[in-house]
Amino acid sequence: MRTARKLLYLFYKSVLDVLPLIGAVLFFQLFVLGEPLSGQGPMLSGLGLMAVGLLLFNIGLKTSIFPLGQSMAYLFAERGNIWWFLAFAGIIGYTTAIAEPTLISLAGKTQELSDGRYTAFTLRNVAALGVALGVMAGVLRILLGHPIHYYYLGGYSLAALLTALAPESIVGVAYDFAGAAISTVSVPFLVAVGVGLANSIGGRNPAMDGFGLVGFASLAPIITIILYGMIIG
Repeated sequence: MRTARKLLYLFYKSVLDVLPLIGAVLFFQLFVLGEPLSGQGPMLSGLGLMAVGLLLFNIGLKTSIFPLGQSMAYLFAERGNIWWFLAFAGIIGYTTAIAEPTLISLAGKTQELSDGRYTAFTLRNVAALGVALGVMAGVLRILLGHPIHYYYLGGYSLAALLTALAPESIVGVAYDFAGAAISTVSVPFLVAVGVGLANSIGGRNPAMDGFGLVGFASLAPIITIILYGMIIG
């Protein structure tokens, strides 16, 4: 009974999460565009599936992704092998990015619009490489205890410089790919790894040192994609 009530409560929260989106769509559809709703059955079914999907996703986060990320961070920190931890961070960053559906779709569209100048396969791998390098840099920062703002200032300064020097055709692509390369699964996993790592190292504040991996993972692809565009011209 308690489990059923908890599931109903979580489903209720999932419905509340999608209500703002539903309200915005209905407002513009009815009052701005002045168009009646059509195909209400499939639309309502889709919204119901969205709420169920959010419910299952949230359950998966709480029971699997967060605990797994934190436990692996604890284990790596206990064994004290920085190189294996950095390798793990890079592989996790790469594999989650390369399989991200949004990244795959964006890479295909970019190849199409550029008439094959930028290939989807290369774009995906360059973006995933950027995510891997970003996650590795973020993990290294936590291990060394360095202030995060130095890394961000340096990284975004480099990105700004490359933006000024890069071909115009690649700049917008690079910034869009930076967002597309981070998925709904990798974000909570990276947060869990960062917080778990900061918790397991003496002298670290999880609230201050545990966050930031997602920022690194979204910053580095900007740099790698722009460099790729500058290399091929």
